[in-house]
Amino acid sequence: MATYNKITPEIAAQLKAVVGERRFFEGEDIDPNYSHDEMPIYGKYLPDVAVDVETTEEVSEIMKICSANKIPVTCRGAGTGLVGGCVPLAGGVVLCTRRMDKILAYDMENLVVRIQPGVLLKDLAADALDHGLMYPPDPGEKTATVGGNISTNAGGMRAVKYGVTRDYVLALTVVLADGRIIELGKSVCKTSSGYSLLHLMVGSEGTLGIITEMTMKLIPKPICDVSCLVPFRDVESCIHSVPKIKLANLDPQSIEFMDADIVTSSAAFTGNPIFPENVNNEEVGASILVTFVGNDEDELDQKMIKLGEVAEEAGALDVLVVATSANKKEAWAARSSFLTAIEADTKLIDEMDVVVPVDKIPDFLIYIRQLGEENGIRIRNFGHAGDGNLHIYCCSNDLEEEEFKKKVKVIMDAAYTKCAELEGQVSGEHSIGHAKMVYLEESVGEDVFKLMGEIKKVFDPDYILNPGKVCDSSLVS
Repeated sequence: MATYNKITPEIAAQLKAVVGERRFFEGEDIDPNYSHDEMPIYGKYLPDVAVDVETTEEVSEIMKICSANKIPVTCRGAGTGLVGGCVPLAGGVVLCTRRMDKILAYDMENLVVRIQPGVLLKDLAADALDHGLMYPPDPGEKTATVGGNISTNAGGMRAVKYGVTRDYVLALTVVLADGRIIELGKSVCKTSSGYSLLHLMVGSEGTLGIITEMTMKLIPKPICDVSCLVPFRDVESCIHSVPKIKLANLDPQSIEFMDADIVTSSAAFTGNPIFPENVNNEEVGASILVTFVGNDEDELDQKMIKLGEVAEEAGALDVLVVATSANKKEAWAARSSFLTAIEADTKLIDEMDVVVPVDKIPDFLIYIRQLGEENGIRIRNFGHAGDGNLHIYCCSNDLEEEEFKKKVKVIMDAAYTKCAELEGQVSGEHSIGHAKMVYLEESVGEDVFKLMGEIKKVFDPDYILNPGKVCDSSLVS
């Protein structure tokens, strides 16, 4: 089990000298939010001190001090994660990059942008559009930092067409555990130049290094787009339509899944019933929200006609075009509010974001609902139907927390076993943190998990970077 040194007054003074008194916090001055992320049921752990950094050089100096004194460091952005990934399990230093929020430069000829890790996703997306470009990754939490998105390899609603965050990272500046500054990658779109340490850093959740600057790939802004809501009587027919849509060469930008329960919750929360619960005098059991982009209206019209044919053959109740800009904005705002709507009417909540083959989505959803019924836990779900990534929430308003945790563990253990049977993965985009580490080990097997741990040790031999996360069992006695 790893052991760490305490932050003495002398060490605290060294850290304060790097960032200045106004960006150094200890004791009651530490923001209590630094003890948890957006899923506080995974525990609250206050650091001994916190520092808000503004430059790569400051991060380097902080890491040199902490490395020399064997002080654990947990990097934090906006804290919007859902797996306890940015909580300081071992105390020590929370290093927050929220002030590193500058969009540094665009290269319009090569379609790239250079930014700092604290830039919010929503700000990068909006600024790129102002430049006639688009940043394709579209995770649901728009107030997350792009640095956090890279650390978790976030996916989002447009992954079915454009891929995930990893596919848009061209270069990174990274500070290693001992304070060395390294540059990974270049502003080029292909490479066959040795091991890809760049892509090893993506998704590593701050356990291998601290990202302080990124070069991200952009694409030209689509000229026009359209969204269509396709309602079905039940989940099975709804999901079974997804491969047919993809095989019809329609190239959707997104295919989002929602069942009747989450639609009702969203309508109550937003006060805007944008998604119908009844269509053609039939109750809607589940729906998909499909978006297409194109070069002109004629192209989109042809795609909508083909979608109508595919949907009718798949048993859809109708194809409802979300016609106006206002309606599109409302529809996607409602979709983005699903988690917030669940949190608004739920006292205790736990989550998983498994990813399974698309055709196995109904099997998994039916299974997880049965588990919920057997254990007295309400199951809420939605997800990215186009890529099989499901967001499953275990909810209760009646149980005490300890009883809730016991029941949820039974559900989680069985659910992740079922996910493995269906050839799925533990996480599609929320990542591992400390909450899902045991399930990652079970999923990938002992040999692969051990290799991950050996990689961690090469980058961070003293286990001071975000200890206890992903594959680091150094805190386990």
